[in-house]
Amino acid sequence: MNAAFRISGAGRLKQAKTASFSFDDKSYIGIEGDTLASALLANGVHLVGRSFKYHRPRGFLSAGAEEPNALVQVVRDDARKTPNVRATVQELYDGLTAHSQNRWPSLAFDVGAVNDIASPLFSAGFYYKTFMWPKSAWKSLYEPKIRAAAGLGVSPDRPDPDHYAARYAHCEVLVLGGGAAGIAAALAAAETGVRVIIADEQVEFGGSLRFESGAKIDGENGYAWAQSAIAKLKAMDNVRVLSRTTAFGYYVQNFVGLVERVSDHLKAPGRELARERLWQVRAKRVVLATGAIERHMVFANNDRPGVMLASAARTYLNHYGVAVGRNVGIYTANDSAYAAAIDLKKAGVNVAAIVDLRDNPSGPVIDEARGLGIEINFGRAVVRAGGKLRVSSMTVQPKTGGGERTIPVDAILMSAGWTPSVHLFSQSRGKVAFNEETRRFVPGTYAQDCVSVGACNGTDGLSATIDEAYSAGAKAAKDASGKGGKGAKPKVDASESWSRGMLGAAPGAGPDTTVKAFVDFQNDVTAKDIRQAVHEGMHSIEHVKRFTTNGMATDQGKTSNMHGLAIAAETLGKPIPQVGLTTFRAPYTPVTFGSIVGHARGSLFDPTRRTATHGWAATQGAVFEDVGQWKRAWYFPKAGEDMHAAVNRECVAVRKAAGLFDASTLGKIEVVGPDAAKFMELLYTNPWEKLEPGRCRYGIMLREDGFIYDDGVVGRLAPDRFHVTTTTGGAPRVMHHMEDYLQTEFPHLNVWLTSITEQWAVIAVQGPKSREIIAPLVEGIDMSDEALPHMSVREGKICGVPTRLFRMSFTGERGFEVNVPADYGEAVWEALWAEGQKHGATAYGTESMHVLRAEKGYIIVGQDTDGTVTPNDAGLDWAVGKKKTDFVGIRGMARADLVAKGRKQLVGLKTKDPKVVLEEGAQIVDDPKQAIPMKMIGHVTSSYWSQNCGRSIALALVAGGRDRMGKTLYVPMPNGMIEVEVTGMVFVDEKGERLNG
Repeated sequence: MNAAFRISGAGRLKQAKTASFSFDDKSYIGIEGDTLASALLANGVHLVGRSFKYHRPRGFLSAGAEEPNALVQVVRDDARKTPNVRATVQELYDGLTAHSQNRWPSLAFDVGAVNDIASPLFSAGFYYKTFMWPKSAWKSLYEPKIRAAAGLGVSPDRPDPDHYAARYAHCEVLVLGGGAAGIAAALAAAETGVRVIIADEQVEFGGSLRFESGAKIDGENGYAWAQSAIAKLKAMDNVRVLSRTTAFGYYVQNFVGLVERVSDHLKAPGRELARERLWQVRAKRVVLATGAIERHMVFANNDRPGVMLASAARTYLNHYGVAVGRNVGIYTANDSAYAAAIDLKKAGVNVAAIVDLRDNPSGPVIDEARGLGIEINFGRAVVRAGGKLRVSSMTVQPKTGGGERTIPVDAILMSAGWTPSVHLFSQSRGKVAFNEETRRFVPGTYAQDCVSVGACNGTDGLSATIDEAYSAGAKAAKDASGKGGKGAKPKVDASESWSRGMLGAAPGAGPDTTVKAFVDFQNDVTAKDIRQAVHEGMHSIEHVKRFTTNGMATDQGKTSNMHGLAIAAETLGKPIPQVGLTTFRAPYTPVTFGSIVGHARGSLFDPTRRTATHGWAATQGAVFEDVGQWKRAWYFPKAGEDMHAAVNRECVAVRKAAGLFDASTLGKIEVVGPDAAKFMELLYTNPWEKLEPGRCRYGIMLREDGFIYDDGVVGRLAPDRFHVTTTTGGAPRVMHHMEDYLQTEFPHLNVWLTSITEQWAVIAVQGPKSREIIAPLVEGIDMSDEALPHMSVREGKICGVPTRLFRMSFTGERGFEVNVPADYGEAVWEALWAEGQKHGATAYGTESMHVLRAEKGYIIVGQDTDGTVTPNDAGLDWAVGKKKTDFVGIRGMARADLVAKGRKQLVGLKTKDPKVVLEEGAQIVDDPKQAIPMKMIGHVTSSYWSQNCGRSIALALVAGGRDRMGKTLYVPMPNGMIEVEVTGMVFVDEKGERLNG
């Protein structure tokens, strides 16, 4: 088909190559550089979608990211089907295939349009009042139908074959927005020599200069100046220029998320190219130059295809060379729409009439429009648009009422004024302020090191915008680095000026009971819906938003929020500020899951961490289990052994001779500094000041509420240095916990925290023969019981490499934990293994470790505790410093409910039938004959078969557990009751004599 609406000599794509594409299986021709929207309009296509609720025909409203209507599905192949792509943003490439959404069987004839006829049934908030009866119909009828009807587009059903990149960047000045304000700010900052990043969502920089025909800067037309300035910035080593890049989120400490479209515009992107790139930028100063968004006029049938924003029509004409119609009508309440009429008229497009809601406006653009012979109607309103699949007329009436006049048109361009884009400013936690004179919200109180410039700051006029932005860019650079620049500020030679416009419904919004005058196009919210919400008691704008869904679509209310707010305020009879403003949240525009996830999917979804001995264990036939992100040897079966046989053998070998266990995954944190001991005193329940260097202590960490958070053995290496171990799963959160308190509660302490989990491989050698295995390999450490008693640590060498050798045990046997640099972990393991073979040692895995520690009653945080267990509950009162006056959780421990009688306490359990192994998590009752539901008094936390005990053993949390010693309790199971005896927690070597061999 021919591009009949492409105007020869207009736009900036004259020399571009043609590109073929299809929409709803019809073929068209566009030009490289087009968006899908401009290419369709060039071919006379306005109908591109159906609305969400009423299935009304919809066309293009805008030419940018604020587009609520033209959402399409772009298909590259069976695996690349992207729904809800804004046609106004999607760049055209040869072979592009797109389909409309939310219609059946076709776009022109959509059965769902019956909803428009039945619209009285679907008024605002209907979903809160319907589908309640009969109750049984919800699951079988209502919910399936609603879910099938919900959404716009169809999600892909195959894995995404594309890949996504991610970058971190730091800069002194980050400029968000590439219009005149953003470019001026970037130039000023860049000339000081600081690192500058400037980003804009469009392909070409320039912002409104892309469509303004009356701007002239430094002797060039506005758009040409923008391209020259960007070329200058690209040539500077200290500047990064990012086009096709949207700043979607502004987070704490000037951290901004941006997503760059890398290859969506290419016909056949190479496999090496990412589809999108996520930029995570930390800036010392941020300059917000995000511009303003034009508002539509609210009148009857303002959603007909062909009714669009005046700035959009100018963009399609002046940038893409496309006329949006041949006989165009204008409906406005400010001057900017006049510029669209003038540009179209000069391009040979007939402008049927300008309808201006204002009474007697004056100015150069009005005079110019009149001079071109364009009919102008002051003090009048467009009360409705005619047509169905395409607008065919506009009906005009004096705004005070009177006779109507219908004017044939094939497009209506509208402008109610411009809304500052304060979305990112609001995301930064800044507070907006309402300007009564201009009737718009602008940045007020700043929460971060940022500044707003240009239209997003409510600044009118190109000259004032550039002055403000250039000064702000220079100041941001100086504040961030102390550097000043000597560049020349751009000089504005000519510009366009826009008046302020109106908010809320125009006279064409009509009676509440009949007329559909749309405020939010995507969610089909009308002026009467807003009024109805107020009448039904929604007096806060946040309540109105949720009742009507105004501003809750994918466009985030960019064009609808201010109109909805004004209508609600008018209905309530309150000033706009008293009604409030809805919260702007990230993302600014939709962000793909791919760009957020990046490479973290499939096998890379969660990093797989392996210890230094993983390869050795694999060659020995170890079976592995996932513990957090780690792969850990679970057990080491020999030929013919199942898991139970292997675990039994390993446990017996450790108690009779020795066992080697890889404990590298335990979290390890170095606490270093003059105040290290004071810090440890505050973070742990135990006393640390008097712990001598070279000695170790078991430590308990609590939360503020007094419950156990983590535990581990801590070695004091020097007066100012502690080696802290944590549980495997708790390592990251304990590090975060420590940093949080150090930075926020105890910043006066001179302490540094370093995670050293990956730096040290840890080999636990446990059992009566453990010292004989280690001693021949150790240098510089006296291994005698007198020189190296239980709970000691020494530094020396093993196998010629540095070691931190801990004398400690998690089995109750004589034990050592050999810490060596991870690079030497496997070599030292093999040397220990070779020596261990002389003494009957075995390798054992995590399952045997669990059994051996349970035999001794040693707890595992997170298994034997559940977040509601105190040290007293766990029988660990001895680990709480009695003379300590302060530590995290000390006040929480003293709460009445934490010291009350009857709390669940950790105890041991023995089944009356020693061969029965309880299920972990099984509930416990004291009366097996009570009625159901039974009163549960506790649950099993750990349960194993112990070959060393010749029976099953278990640990459990039981209400008043220590007062029930020797008593019989019951564990109800599907196959009957299991009798258990409450015992102490230690099942092997109750006196602890084996710790010394």
